[in-house]
Amino acid sequence: MAVSNKSKIIIDVSLDENKVPEKLHWSAKDGGVENQEAKAMLLSVWDAKSKESMRIDLWTKDMPLDEMKIFFHQTLSAMSDTFSRATNDEKMTATMKDFCDYFAEKLDLKKK
Repeated sequence: MAVSNKSKIIIDVSLDENKVPEKLHWSAKDGGVENQEAKAMLLSVWDAKSKESMRIDLWTKDMPLDEMKIFFHQTLSAMSDTFSRATNDEKMTATMKDFCDYFAEKLDLKKK
């Protein structure tokens, strides 16, 4: 009998009466995360059959705008790193990182 290895990531979303997220919590026991509060999340999964991304983008109604801008910058930077590891495409990775720098500059996110 084959041994099945599984790991669960759980996302709990508390909604207000208008179905707007009020609270986000997530758990990933294998990663040492249990019921951690979050203010925003972006989840993308690849549907190989339809050859398209499926997404869930959520943020709580009390997510501060300045933090949302930082969240997007950090997410874009992380995506650049992931793209590099996944494709080894140095030229496009450099282009993506240049955009991340531009994004941070335009939003005045660079540390003084």
